[in-house]
Amino acid sequence: MTITLYIPEGIKINPIVTEAEFEKLASENQDLRLERNHTGKLIIMPPTGSNTGRKNSNIIAQLVIWNKNFKLGIVFDSSTGFRLPKGSIRSPDVSWVEKSRWDSLTEEEQDGYAPICPDFAVELRSPTDNLKTLQNKMLEYLDNWLLLGWLIDPISKKIEIYRKEQDKEILNNPTTISGDPVLPDFILNLSQIL
Repeated sequence: MTITLYIPEGIKINPIVTEAEFEKLASENQDLRLERNHTGKLIIMPPTGSNTGRKNSNIIAQLVIWNKNFKLGIVFDSSTGFRLPKGSIRSPDVSWVEKSRWDSLTEEEQDGYAPICPDFAVELRSPTDNLKTLQNKMLEYLDNWLLLGWLIDPISKKIEIYRKEQDKEILNNPTTISGDPVLPDFILNLSQIL
């Protein structure tokens, strides 16, 4: 697959980009999924395959239905970038922010890369994803005050659960997973995901 990155005038090719350069690159390349890690390294992610997109939509749909009933926060898809407290700009596959935290942001902050780490984030491994890279991304979320994270790996049929100040938990081929207590009474049905 060929990915074309348009470089706006004034930005030199360098593996490290400033936040301002990242914003220009993202603005000029809206068809690409771009992220920036805490050291300023630019990360270009290809579009997901159809099966991964279908599975990700299933996760989002279940979370949106739960959130519509409980009205506790805001759900985001994989195209949403967050400016994490320690300098990264990341886009989880699925994420959720508790309502009062979201409401504390200004409208301008909500319109850009919100300067907040989600309370809950999901990374769904696709066949082209490197597992170690996704595990490091989950640890980065935790380091930026994520409360609950799920790394869902349909390849190995495992789910890694990341919780603030707790050891990682690994589930082998579960049929459901609970979001309690961060997402009260949310149960993700994994029958069409794993």
